Amino acid sequence: MADYLAALVQGGKSALAQALAQIEINPDSPATIALLDQAWAAMSAQVIGLTGPPGVGKSSLLAALLPIWRGRGLRVGVIAVDPSSRRTGGALLGDRARLKTDPDDQGLFVRSMAARDRLGGLGPQTLAANVLMAALFDIVVIETVGVGQSETEIAHLADTIVFCIQPGSGDSIQFMKAGIVEVPHICVVTKADLGAPAQRAVMDASGAFSLAEEVHAGWLVPVTAVSSATGEGLEDLVATISRHRVHLDAVRNSDHLRQRTRYWMQDLIRDRFGREGLARAENLLDLGSGTTPFSRLAHISTALRGDVGRV
Repeated sequence: MADYLAALVQGGKSALAQALAQIEINPDSPATIALLDQAWAAMSAQVIGLTGPPGVGKSSLLAALLPIWRGRGLRVGVIAVDPSSRRTGGALLGDRARLKTDPDDQGLFVRSMAARDRLGGLGPQTLAANVLMAALFDIVVIETVGVGQSETEIAHLADTIVFCIQPGSGDSIQFMKAGIVEVPHICVVTKADLGAPAQRAVMDASGAFSLAEEVHAGWLVPVTAVSSATGEGLEDLVATISRHRVHLDAVRNSDHLRQRTRYWMQDLIRDRFGREGLARAENLLDLGSGTTPFSRLAHISTALRGDVGRV
């Protein structure tokens, strides 16, 4: 069998960009499925979901974290999920408008993806792009579109969810009302250089997240203040993200991945075929030994289209 991943590594950023474009254009083609099957077996990255309300400073924080990771020799892939153009359906903001990166740095890759009409903060092909990049990089960061309290889809995709709030916005109170404290693994108060308002936000959020330990299998959600402008708290945040990876390695089992995978598949089938299609495919969602979600999804899609009989 051809080694598609090795070819991508050899081809560098341009080859990866072309592969991601093909995943969006032809998600069910045999070449796409073969590539994603290999990537699924080779995933090793820590996937970090960077989320929070619009304007909280997610992009600024990410821009400040990237040099730290690269300085430690870690390869980083970024999926920036942007609002969509109503006319073309494409991402409104491009990679270089979001983050300034060195085009010659093969260890850092940024990809913008359109959210389309999804309200969960992610685009329809984010899963596939994440799987591919998780096989090629040490860290994958998914920055969601930032739609506020509805963007909890990231909980079913990322290993470590970093939730951003800002001082003086009332965000911490809103999160307590919405029950969104169950989603993040790390809470970040941005704009720490504001001083007292940032510290008040830290105290409010710490109170909200103090009850979430049972939700995260013994992990007590830390709340930290950072400043992308001054660098305050950035090293501590990077260390906390690494510590969460160690925690996950100690407590995670195969059931965790199986549950997440089932959710992804349900969501993608519902997106394509609606609730009736999902109901018809329900008995085919569980993966057998050696089966990847992408091969199974291709089979289910073919069946639901009526090409190989009824499900």
